[in-house]
Amino acid sequence: MNILDSMLERNKEFAAQQIAAGTLMPSLPKAMPNVRATIIGCADMRVDPVHILGIKPGEAVVIRNIGGRITPVLLEELGLLGRIGEVAKEAPGGGGEFHLVVFQHTDCGITRLAGDPAKLAHYFQIPEGEVNSKSVTDPRAAVAGDVALLRTIPGLPGKWLLSGLVYDVATGLVEVVVPPAPIRAA
Repeated sequence: MNILDSMLERNKEFAAQQIAAGTLMPSLPKAMPNVRATIIGCADMRVDPVHILGIKPGEAVVIRNIGGRITPVLLEELGLLGRIGEVAKEAPGGGGEFHLVVFQHTDCGITRLAGDPAKLAHYFQIPEGEVNSKSVTDPRAAVAGDVALLRTIPGLPGKWLLSGLVYDVATGLVEVVVPPAPIRAA
């Protein structure tokens, strides 16, 4: 049995358990009925925000990329999600409180690229001379920088709460680096 076969078997077990428990989500009538957060996290397989934060189906949109960083591609994805909500006439958070969370971690693989500024410049779509501003070796500084960057994006609703977290892969604990606050003051 190869890895795909194994995953498909586990999926059958998952589906059977969900059906038996009555928790399998049917086709939802709205694009974002229960979403209360969007979490921007790292693609690292050890750092799944759904598992670490106990997120239930429908509670959050999780977008993962290398380093859990704010990149031009990620900003496009946020814009498309916003447009989906507009077309569906469904606001994230159902008009209530909504959180945008930057979720990074210790021992991130992106730190191994610190000596390859050309690769990082290409990834972040910035000039090579600006790579140091992206702080890949310090997750706390990276979170703070990415939160600050998100505060400058005029298309993000000012009333959304924005925060920054760092997960420690050695302890399993999450540290609040930037406490939740509105993206922009009212």
